[in-house]
Amino acid sequence: MKTTDVTARLASFGGAKWDLHLSARQRIGAGADIIEMTIGEPDVPVPSELMQQAITSMQAGRTGYSDGRGEINLRQALAESYSTSRGRSFEPDNFLCFPGTQTALFSVMMGVAQAGDEVLVGDPMYATYEGVVAASGANLVPVPLSPEHGFRMQAADVASRITPRTRALLLTSPHNPTGAILGKADLLELCKLAREHDFWILSDEVYEQLVFEGSEFVSPLSLAEYADRVIAVSSISKSHAAPGFRSGWCVGSKAFCDALLPYSETMLFGNQPFIADMTELAIRDGSSVAAGMSERFSRRAQLLADRLEIETSLQVHRPEAGMFAMINVATTGLNGDDYAWDLLENGVAVMPGSAFSDSLTSWVRVALTISDAEFETALGRIISHAKARIGDAA
Repeated sequence: MKTTDVTARLASFGGAKWDLHLSARQRIGAGADIIEMTIGEPDVPVPSELMQQAITSMQAGRTGYSDGRGEINLRQALAESYSTSRGRSFEPDNFLCFPGTQTALFSVMMGVAQAGDEVLVGDPMYATYEGVVAASGANLVPVPLSPEHGFRMQAADVASRITPRTRALLLTSPHNPTGAILGKADLLELCKLAREHDFWILSDEVYEQLVFEGSEFVSPLSLAEYADRVIAVSSISKSHAAPGFRSGWCVGSKAFCDALLPYSETMLFGNQPFIADMTELAIRDGSSVAAGMSERFSRRAQLLADRLEIETSLQVHRPEAGMFAMINVATTGLNGDDYAWDLLENGVAVMPGSAFSDSLTSWVRVALTISDAEFETALGRIISHAKARIGDAA
């Protein structure tokens, strides 16, 4: 039987990028001694107060159908929180609620781009972005993020890729996989281009609360003069260590949310009321775990960089936020894919950089989310492996 064009467009965006991660999981399940540093699972459980709120709400009968926009109590909490953090006024109708950032971004993309359009995306990029753009029928136009510029998007690189078909620029700040953060000056230049050429700014802000000391997060939503063309997506997955609850949202102008609502209702019809109650508590009380995660991830990234750059010739891009660090493994004589599979045989699983871009063929991404004890053991294995490989390459 024949399937639709969208299945064909997405056929190459399946799970192949995660083959090494899945292989590591299988080997661990069979008893292999492998330290997993592949994906960004928070290193703490869901806070007990959030878990209890979800249970209490279920027991109170908050298990029925939801408001199609998302429960009003949650949207009111989001409006108050964003009004404070972005320095301008938001109302509940500036929000639509979804099961996680991924669903929010997918829906937003379907609302701004279609066949024949172009979407500018920083390259490297999170692994699902290609599929999100392809699902809409639009063409993804990569904008290089170079290590020479700290993996921060440059307005000149964006400007050179704008065409009459450009409909959106997708930003990720803090960035996955590199941990880079765009500053206010960067965002102003990009927003000026968006206004000049009449395209949307889409902002994935899921790592907003995992910013390391000495760095600062700025949202394009705080630039009031560009408010009509900025749409952001986020969730409690990272900030509140609750990825399995799938609770996210988009925020934009009321006109955009009104226009997207029928699509959202056709697909989802709102989020679960008991999860909305849990998320309201998370938003109103703030995160009890984000600061601790930021401190630990920053410290581990610093340790990784210091030790690898002192004891080996591997180079580490020092992240400003998030759950990951990038390692340039070119001096081993292996590309990132071969290095990652070879390191797996030596007891550490990391993600090949090619899962995020062809520009990262000499890089791997390392998760900072394992315990300190495991991290120390993994560092020892990475260093021993590098010394052996660099010796062979020499």
